Amino acid sequence: MTPIPPLLRQLPNAVSAARIASAPVLGYLAASGAARAFAWLLVGALVSDVLDGQLARRFGIVSRLGAQLDSLGDALLFFVAVAGVLAFHPELPREHALAALLLVGSWAAELAAALLRYGRPSSFHTYASKAAGLLLGVMVGALFVFGLPPALFYAAVALSVAAELEELALVWLLPQWRSDVRGLYWVLRERAA
Repeated sequence: MTPIPPLLRQLPNAVSAARIASAPVLGYLAASGAARAFAWLLVGALVSDVLDGQLARRFGIVSRLGAQLDSLGDALLFFVAVAGVLAFHPELPREHALAALLLVGSWAAELAAALLRYGRPSSFHTYASKAAGLLLGVMVGALFVFGLPPALFYAAVALSVAAELEELALVWLLPQWRSDVRGLYWVLRERAA
């Protein structure tokens, strides 16, 4: 097997770090009313969220640090995306209050549970959370570029809430912090074996 060059080994973490660094810039753009710049930087940050994990898995350089950077980037991106929605689309939480509350509430509940249990975000990166993150990214990108497609919004909320409920169950079941847990089904199979 060909050794991976040192620069390439750091690429997934660099992509995560760039996403983390984009959060204050996105916050500034939201506060200053720069909707177009916010939208394009947000889309780039959302794409980077998919890219860092793919690079790490593709080259077999998954690490604990990488998982933590990814989770931090996800959390910051979530906050600035919500700030952008409030700044540029304040009608969305008003018109879809229950769905918005379920989305933010389930995410906050899982984060709080993980912080209480492990002292850090969970970093499970389950299949369901990856799918929900991808669908949310597509929905947020579409919102800022084309306008809100309601069916996509409700599908993204439903999948996200389901993924957060699965992660809450995992926090309850797993006494030790672990990253990259495929999902509840696999943990239950593992415990039954």
